[in-house]
Amino acid sequence: MIITLKDGTKKEYAEAKSAYDIALDISEGLARAACAAEADGRVVDLRTVIDSDCELNILTARDEKGLAALRHTASHVLAEAVKRLYPEAKLAIGPSIDTGFYYDFDHEPFSREDLDAIEKEMKKIIKEGARLEKFTLPRAEAMAYMEEKGEPYKVELIRDLPEDAVISFYKQGGFTDLCAGPHLMNTKGVKAFKLISSSGAYWRGNEKNKMLARIYGTAYSTKDELNEHLRQMEEAKKRDHNKLGREMEIFTTADVIGQGLPLIMPKGEIIIRTLQRWIEDEEEKRGYMRTKTPLVAKKDLYVISDHWNHYKEGMFVLGDEEDPESEVFALRPMTCPFQYYVYKASQKSYRDLPCRYGETSTLFRNEDSGEMHGLTRVRQFTISEGHLIVRPDQIEEEFKGCVDLAKYCLTTLGLQDDVTYRLSLWDPKNPDKYLGTVETWNEVQDMMRKILDHIGLEYTEAEGESAFYGPKLDIQAKNVYGKEDTMITIQLDMFLAERFDMYYVDKDGEKKRPFIIHRTSMGCYERTLAWLIEKYAGMFPTWLCPEQVRVLPISEKFHDYAHKVMEQLKDNGIRASVDDRSEKIGYKIRESRLDRVPYMLVVGAKEEEDGVVSVRSRYKGDEGQKELQAFIDDICREIRTKEIRRIEAEEQSK
Repeated sequence: MIITLKDGTKKEYAEAKSAYDIALDISEGLARAACAAEADGRVVDLRTVIDSDCELNILTARDEKGLAALRHTASHVLAEAVKRLYPEAKLAIGPSIDTGFYYDFDHEPFSREDLDAIEKEMKKIIKEGARLEKFTLPRAEAMAYMEEKGEPYKVELIRDLPEDAVISFYKQGGFTDLCAGPHLMNTKGVKAFKLISSSGAYWRGNEKNKMLARIYGTAYSTKDELNEHLRQMEEAKKRDHNKLGREMEIFTTADVIGQGLPLIMPKGEIIIRTLQRWIEDEEEKRGYMRTKTPLVAKKDLYVISDHWNHYKEGMFVLGDEEDPESEVFALRPMTCPFQYYVYKASQKSYRDLPCRYGETSTLFRNEDSGEMHGLTRVRQFTISEGHLIVRPDQIEEEFKGCVDLAKYCLTTLGLQDDVTYRLSLWDPKNPDKYLGTVETWNEVQDMMRKILDHIGLEYTEAEGESAFYGPKLDIQAKNVYGKEDTMITIQLDMFLAERFDMYYVDKDGEKKRPFIIHRTSMGCYERTLAWLIEKYAGMFPTWLCPEQVRVLPISEKFHDYAHKVMEQLKDNGIRASVDDRSEKIGYKIRESRLDRVPYMLVVGAKEEEDGVVSVRSRYKGDEGQKELQAFIDDICREIRTKEIRRIEAEEQSK
């Protein structure tokens, strides 16, 4: 057989060999570092026997998929340690994730002291160096095997598999777990790990199921990499919007109000209002017409759009569906069906297209309670939503315009380098989940690829991530912990115009169906606010700051002048305040720094006499005296241009 390696080198063998033996034949160093292998694009164990020609890539912890195998093995070591220390604990699931791994247990919550004890036991298991051995059983035998071990969650997982499925297990010493792999050859390969935290998690992510105890950990191939990750985690905690946003009084929550229903406080409202006014003005410049539509609608509307069939579980339904006399309503999870009736209110000709409708839309989605997190995953949120009704010949130009608007928003906010682009496609294996035919989907997806290629956009593709009515471009970003979320979406819809009987009269006098582009310009305001808090550690660009200038009088004698300065600032649209407390000026400056105010104007006898201000900023520190009007002109220009000033290293370290 001929094995083609990643660099194109070919190896010929007379008999079948394991992936590990092939790695060893290449070099002993590679075999020692190897975590898994990729055979013809499929990730497999190193113990997998290769018996025919294939393309083979040996994966180490430097490869994302190799690191995942290492972390998956660490999760099994964690599970064994928990079973040793707490034999009554029941095993659920334990996958690798982007930032490490976790394992869910049916057990009381784990304390930090518990995690420390589990870590100690994990080190013993690693030192023992047990080999991980894979074996398989038919489904019925696999269920009986796990029933005998008293693992009901594993039994449930096996029961959900097809009857003819062959179930795989991994054994390490006296511990066995249901798993598809891949894994390291032995536990000694887990050289650097740390258990990070413990939290609750519903079984299978369903709030109707039992709450389990989840342990999060991470693992790397070296202690240096682990320590660097832990350092980054500490920095991430400081920037975590869920912590920092509350400390800065940007938002809060209340149990009596409910999960996923954040209260935006005055400072947060200023930021969102500033963003909203900017977005709405920018969209109007680009030819959008504003609409304002209801927050609730009859079930009938969602039946027409087919959201009732595809999305009902994610909607808040009002009324009794079982009562034929009851009118059933639902809070809107999207705005598109409403704007279609704005379009349909009058007959349109080909000259009227494109119709670009924009709306600042408050939406409601019944997310699982286990998914709620700060401002990034909520049940009520507001987005910069828009729908473009276009002729077929306008699709590419208008789609490009949507991408251009999204890029403009990202660049203005300083977020353009923090995103990736994903073309989200349908899942051809499950066509029943979608409207339309295979031919139509392939045609429109190819159309989107061509548009993105013409733009010159670098993007990945993901099957099964599209909307049920069309493919979409998702603009993705990661939070401080590495979790990825969709920030902005641009979708191409080729079905809903027909369902809503939307048409335009073409040049030939015939009625034609338009295409629809669903898009957000900046996305969800709440999620964007969370992103900005973490990006800037709360030190927003001046134009977004809830408080842009704080005037600091040296003593009570200069309060009148300080208030006069503040009034002039406010008259120029600058958000300003006066700190007229009976505190020393050094204390006031420190407080302003802690409150992340970008500019401080210190005023005393000299400033009042000369009609000037002493400027301190978070960008350069002491910027010296300036005439008040000169300062106003400078900061107004900074706000108007939405400049993102760099904080000099010396100031950043304070």
